[in-house]
Amino acid sequence: MSQPSPMGTFERYLSVWVALCIAAGVVLGAALPGIFQTIAGFEYANVNLVVALFIWVMIYPMMVNVDFASIRDVGRKPKGLCITLVVNWLVKPFTMAALGIVFFEHVFAGLVAPETAKEYIAGMILLGVAPCTAMVFVWSQLVRGDANYTLVQVSINDLIMVFAFAPIAAYLLGVTDIVVPWETLLLSVVLYVVIPLAAGYMTRKLLDGGGNSARIESFCAKIKPFAVIGLLATVVLLFGFQAQTILNYPLVIALIAVPLLIQSYGIFFIAYGWGYLWRVPFATAAPAALIGTSNFFELAVAVAISLFGLNSGAALATVVGVLVEVPVMLSLVALANRTRQHFA
Repeated sequence: MSQPSPMGTFERYLSVWVALCIAAGVVLGAALPGIFQTIAGFEYANVNLVVALFIWVMIYPMMVNVDFASIRDVGRKPKGLCITLVVNWLVKPFTMAALGIVFFEHVFAGLVAPETAKEYIAGMILLGVAPCTAMVFVWSQLVRGDANYTLVQVSINDLIMVFAFAPIAAYLLGVTDIVVPWETLLLSVVLYVVIPLAAGYMTRKLLDGGGNSARIESFCAKIKPFAVIGLLATVVLLFGFQAQTILNYPLVIALIAVPLLIQSYGIFFIAYGWGYLWRVPFATAAPAALIGTSNFFELAVAVAISLFGLNSGAALATVVGVLVEVPVMLSLVALANRTRQHFA
């Protein structure tokens, strides 16, 4: 018997709604720049608090699904963690740097000035060194991934990122004085992981006071649409903030998108294929591949701005990363759902 669809009717057409929200964000950002400048001003340590609120709305419904009692068993299934950590820290940063060099120092050398090309490469490297923290919970839910295992994967990634981000970025950028906005990193982890996780835990305890799991399932079904609403609102804001940049540099955006697309699909197939060959269950393998593919673009954008400036090529490259990520990740979610039957 075939398994039920992991997506509802609205979620099944999520790529359409995301495309409409991207267009709406660009149009509104160009037509009403003052409003988006005001919203952009609500920030602390380069973290926009309005975007953080929508991401919180997006993540909270998934955190309620996390059963903390089962987290203790994650250590018995180390393969998924191994895939996530190897791909994120030993493969992804270096392939991103290599692709940036190949395309902007060779393939596109005649189209971009050398100094500008270096900035584009720097922005791409910052994306490659920042594995996803928040959005991966959305992708994991859409493939019906193991929520508890995904939480552990993300938590360990965040811990490693605190220590590994600056050294790897400094090595790949060829500098020794890279300044990482630690406030941004730590605040983002608190906002995007700790707070919604604590709220989900408290909600679950209140609902499960009498051992009635049906109450939890009913509550989760009611709040599930808010995850999609949070995602769409976040997309509108991010593209509204960068509307003028996107409209002013369409050719450059297309050039930057090429290696980013190759990187995204390449990393996914490395991790997903590894999971298949290693006979990792789909609910673990799919989120592991999606974590490796997606990026912590909030951190990448903040570091690019602090290092190279708001109007630099590095900052533009990180914005293109946002532009590419959502449609790419939705296509990979669809691919994973279509191939789940091939896994053990």
